Amino acid sequence: MHIDELPTPALWADVDVLQSNIAEMAKRLPGNRLRPHVKAHKTSALARLQSDAGHHGFTCATSREVLGLAEAGLGDDLLLANETVDVGRLAAMATSNARITVAVDSDATIDAAAEAGIRECVIDIRVGFRCGREVDEAAQLADRARASNIAVRGVMGYEGHAMGLVDVDRRRELVKAAMERLLEAHSLVGGELITGGGTGTHAINTWVNEIQAGSYVLMDTAYTAQTDQPFRQGLFLQSTIVSVAEKFAVCDAGLKAQGMDHGNPSWLDGEILFCSDEHTNLVPDKALKVGDRVSLIPAHIDPTMAKHQVLHLVSKGEVVDQWDIDLRHW
Repeated sequence: MHIDELPTPALWADVDVLQSNIAEMAKRLPGNRLRPHVKAHKTSALARLQSDAGHHGFTCATSREVLGLAEAGLGDDLLLANETVDVGRLAAMATSNARITVAVDSDATIDAAAEAGIRECVIDIRVGFRCGREVDEAAQLADRARASNIAVRGVMGYEGHAMGLVDVDRRRELVKAAMERLLEAHSLVGGELITGGGTGTHAINTWVNEIQAGSYVLMDTAYTAQTDQPFRQGLFLQSTIVSVAEKFAVCDAGLKAQGMDHGNPSWLDGEILFCSDEHTNLVPDKALKVGDRVSLIPAHIDPTMAKHQVLHLVSKGEVVDQWDIDLRHW
């Protein structure tokens, strides 16, 4: 099937770019130096390619991602990097056939994990503006976890406030400050893991011993704007022109088909005016007619993947396979 025969809107990946990006990251961060974050793609078939490239531990954002990877036989070492006090979901993870580690940053999250039978954790340290506890509280939390029969594998800190910055010097400055806090916490907590980072800081963050990058596999406009990134854009949203006016055209992929928290999508053949629920208004470089196909570039991969059930794999314009986006939901 040719890509233009897909019912739209349709999410597709350039399989050659995807494979190239996986290989490039495996060279840069081989083996367990990378703990791929599956929240970016939410697809166990893609996670298997990352495992085949030598990365056998994964970072997860939701219990569904954890359990889905366990069901797929990819549960060697799974880290739930978001806190939860949902004992039912924690118990389902604890009784799976996977090695489960959870992030904790409070007495409540530790107590919930202990009640559910979770046996390993990392102490989440606030190094920016997200979850985590202050450095001087880390040792107390580690003591409480150990007293609850939960082994403390180390510390985690996510420098999300630096991740998307285009200015590499400013990015490096913020990462350094954040990781100094994380290393101080690690000196108080101990353990083998110092985990954090992401696609935007994978080459800068030399303080952690594993990087939690995910978006690198397919990228989005937030990261391709960073000139120091070696990874290429591989994710696209295929759409059909459904209406044409004198000065603009309208396609059938709106905000319900793509993540909009990072702004409008991009389009190589013209300008994006705005997105509404089911439509995007475009100003084309050359005239379009109803029925023409266009490929938009999503601004944020993670929520875009969450809006689709299937990812189509395309090589040289031909659809060669499709994967279920099977790790969506919570």
